Amino acid sequence: MNKRWIRRRLPVLIFTFFIILYVDFHLHTNSHPKLSAGHHPSPGAVHHTIQQAPSSPKHAQIPARNSCTSGNRQITDGHGGDPAAHGARVTQAKLKQEDIFIAVKTTGRFHKTRLALLLETWISRTKAHTFIFTDTEDEGLCSEGYNMVVTGCQSDHSQQALSCKMAAEYDSFMASDKRWFCHVDDDNYVNAEALLSLLSAFPQERDIYVGKPSLDKPITAHELLEGNSTREVRFWFATGGAGFCLSRRLAEKMAPWARGSRFEQTSATIRLPDDCTVGFIVEKRLGISMVHSPLFHSHLENLLLISHRSIPHQVTLSYGMFENKMNSIEVNGSFSKEDDPSRFKTVHCMLYPFTSWCP
Repeated sequence: MNKRWIRRRLPVLIFTFFIILYVDFHLHTNSHPKLSAGHHPSPGAVHHTIQQAPSSPKHAQIPARNSCTSGNRQITDGHGGDPAAHGARVTQAKLKQEDIFIAVKTTGRFHKTRLALLLETWISRTKAHTFIFTDTEDEGLCSEGYNMVVTGCQSDHSQQALSCKMAAEYDSFMASDKRWFCHVDDDNYVNAEALLSLLSAFPQERDIYVGKPSLDKPITAHELLEGNSTREVRFWFATGGAGFCLSRRLAEKMAPWARGSRFEQTSATIRLPDDCTVGFIVEKRLGISMVHSPLFHSHLENLLLISHRSIPHQVTLSYGMFENKMNSIEVNGSFSKEDDPSRFKTVHCMLYPFTSWCP
């Protein structure tokens, strides 16, 4: 009887055994992806994952310039944990506010007026990544945790003094780990959200120089050559009075003409101020065109033309005397023009209505 049972069951057992082997074989082979001619990774996919970092010279710290920073925050050497220091750059993460190095140029006599207004308004929200470049020590501001850089530059408005401060701004940015450098003056209001939106729209690994010219055509300069000869050069530049921004990749390429004392030397060759020198380096030395943006504003334009509803989209605003009259934006709010002639407090309360001192 046992033999008869075995003869009946044996074919079933053998068939079952082969089925198990077949299924097991397919499970193992399908667990490993197959590479075929139709399934190669696309070059673009590899490019967006890891990129070879552009070679860049090492940048020294700001030479012999006194500075104070907030708490233990220090301007780093720019490499830190950056894979670029080891020859490769991982895909950049989404741009954040703290990735933007905002440099404010001021002077000692404006600490209690122009600068105080900025500290109360927009810098109160960007304190950690805003750096104030001045020519006068201010223990009060240092003790309050602001990032102050006392440049040692002259306090006047000469070409030499302006270029000296811009050189300090550039070197400080290059010594940091920030991804964008943005310069503004002490009569600018920076809308941090609009700035982030603008810079996020650019490819982050491109050479970008964005701002607004103060002229309706390229400026003409006479570059000083060897032997006291000169040649005429024409280029666009973004006025520092409205502010401008540079991507890190472009800033790195500017180093041969901008690092250390070289920025002031370059400025001297065209005998023009700091903002013109930036445009000269970018357009004439590197052959890269400036990106013109209508979202930056200086007091050298008619600010009354900026509509009330467009204010939240503007990157910078300004105020000052223009054609012997006070020039500022027209915006309604709880502050009168007498109490808020720059209209910066009114704008700030429009953008951030829950600020403690807003009506």
